[in-house]
Amino acid sequence: MKKSLLSIISILLIAAFALTACAPAAPAATAAPAAAPITVTFWHAYGTGSAEEAALTKVLAQAAIDMPQYKINVLQIPFADIFNKYRTDVAAGSGPDMFVAPNDSLGDDARAGMIADITSLSKDKLTGVSQLGIDGMTLDGKLYGIPESLKALTLWYNKSMMPTPPKTWDDVLKAMQAGTPISLNYGCYQVYGLYTAFGGNIFDAKWKVVADQGGVVDTFKFLNTAYQVQKKAGWAMNDSDGLAPFSEGKLAAIMNGNWAMADYKKGLGDKLATVQLPAGPSGVSKPMLGVDGYYINPNSKNKEAAIAVALYLSNAKSQTTMMNEAGHVPVRTDVTITDPLIKSLVDAFNVGATVRPQVKQLGNYWSNFCSSDSIFEKGIDPAKFVTDATTAANKAP
Repeated sequence: MKKSLLSIISILLIAAFALTACAPAAPAATAAPAAAPITVTFWHAYGTGSAEEAALTKVLAQAAIDMPQYKINVLQIPFADIFNKYRTDVAAGSGPDMFVAPNDSLGDDARAGMIADITSLSKDKLTGVSQLGIDGMTLDGKLYGIPESLKALTLWYNKSMMPTPPKTWDDVLKAMQAGTPISLNYGCYQVYGLYTAFGGNIFDAKWKVVADQGGVVDTFKFLNTAYQVQKKAGWAMNDSDGLAPFSEGKLAAIMNGNWAMADYKKGLGDKLATVQLPAGPSGVSKPMLGVDGYYINPNSKNKEAAIAVALYLSNAKSQTTMMNEAGHVPVRTDVTITDPLIKSLVDAFNVGATVRPQVKQLGNYWSNFCSSDSIFEKGIDPAKFVTDATTAANKAP
C-alpha cells in the first residue's frame, strides 16, 4: 500500500512539472517610451555667412548633443527686421520662444510687455556672469534677459601707422590737423560718450535733460572742428564708410564698436589694436555699453525650456566659442581670455563704458539731439542747437 502511494505521488509530481514547463512564459518587461524632446523656437539676426553665424551654428550643434531633451528650431531674421517682426508676432499672440539681440530697446519692450520678466525663472542661475552683464539686462530690479556679450565704442588703430594711440581728444585733433588719417563718427549714439569728457551731461539724476548747463556745447564745438578737418581731408565720415579703408591700411584709426573687430582683424592681423575712447578736459569718455542677451517671449508655453537653452548658449564653453570665433566680449568672469584685443576691450569697458540707460526719457535724447548735422553741415551755432534741443526735450511728454 505504501509503495502504491509513493508511485501515485511520483506520477502527480511529474505531471505538475510537465504542466509548468508547458505554461506560457510571462511577458518580458518593456521600457517606457522616451519622452519627445521639447521644441524651442529661437531667432537670431547674425548675418548670413558671418563669423557670428558660423560660431553660433557650432554652439547649436554641440547643444543638440548635450541637450537631447530639447529640439532647437533656429530662424535667422535680418537685423533690420527682427525687432519689428518680433513685436508684431508677440502682439498677435505668437512669436518665437526666445531671441538674441542687443539691449537697445529692452526698456521699451519690457514696459510694453513684449519680453518676459525672468527674474524668478533665472534665480541663482547666473553664477559667473559679470555685474555689467546683469545690469544691462535689468530694469527696475527685474531681469529681462540672459546676458551673452558686451559691446561698446573704442578707438581702433593700426600699429604700423600709429605706434602710440592718442590719450586725449586734443591729441586726436592735433594728429588730424597734422595729416594723420583718422575717422571719427558723428552720430548721436557715437558722440553720447563724449559729453562727460567735456564736462557735460544730457540728463540729471532724475532724467531731466540738462544739456544746456555746460559741457555739451563744448563737445559739439570740438566735434565740429574735427568734422571740418576730416571732411576736407576726404577721410571716411562714419564707421560704415571707414570699414574698407581702415581694414586696407588707409586710415590710422577709427572710432567704432567691437562688432567690427572680425573684419578689422581679417584685414590688419597683428597690426590691429584698440583702446578706450580718449579722455577730454573733464575726464574719461563714457560710451554706452550695450549688452546682447537672450530674451523670452511672454507668450511662450516653454519658458523654462527656453531659459535652459539660453543658459547653455551663454555658458562658459559657449561664450568661449563665440569669443574665439566671432570676437564676442564675454559677460562671464570664468571665461579665459587669451586674445589681447579682447583683453583690451574688457579693460576699456571697465574703465569708461556706462550701461545703456533703459529709461523712457532716453527717447527725448534720440528725438532732439540726433540732428547735429545742422551744426556740421549748415553752420548752426552749437550753443543754439543745444539750447533748442534741451527746451524741446523737456517739453516732451
